Amino acid sequence: MDTVQIIALTMGAAWASGINLYAAIFMLGYLGSSGHIQLPPELMVVTDPLVMFAAGLMYCVEFFADKTPGVDTAWDSVHTFIRIPAGAILAMGAVGDTSPAVELAAFLLGGGIAATSHFTKAGTRVMINTSPEPVSNWTASLTEDAVVIAGLWTALNYPLVFLVFMGVFILFVIWFLPRLWRAIRRTFDYLRTLFTRAKSGTPSPGLPGPESDKHLT
Repeated sequence: MDTVQIIALTMGAAWASGINLYAAIFMLGYLGSSGHIQLPPELMVVTDPLVMFAAGLMYCVEFFADKTPGVDTAWDSVHTFIRIPAGAILAMGAVGDTSPAVELAAFLLGGGIAATSHFTKAGTRVMINTSPEPVSNWTASLTEDAVVIAGLWTALNYPLVFLVFMGVFILFVIWFLPRLWRAIRRTFDYLRTLFTRAKSGTPSPGLPGPESDKHLT
């Protein structure tokens, strides 16, 4: 693998891990074991049948947990401590056998990218869960699965295209996360008010209307 391919694989594995770790590991394991891609020796562990079985099993569990309102947010909360370290480790493995400085840099970069994609996904899910119907959860989850598969495939086959995509993604996150944070905070403020009023027996307020979103633009 040349330098551009290694960088794309490093960033792609970390980014995908932050969204759906188990799909990312299973896909890398399948492509590596079937000979479709040549993984660095340090990353060949994902082709082990035991690792692929564990990743496939956990993906099946996540497939349903990720599509249930409320459960998906709890699942994301727990996986804050799993996706981010795993993304950092996969990124470090993707650079192969090189100097300790490069490996540490890949570990830090991978952890940062995994954290960014994870918190973007988790925060968006908190907002989606304010919707009373489950259709939006299914749509979001299936879209995320498709994006992870398509993104990793692009990183492995068209690394320059993927790096451009990552640049656009980072710019989007810089613009989006502050707005998402304010929206999440407003949602929790509403839920706290709702709970307080329910305890006191006063009527519940309506959900924040479009006027309350004007400051987000």
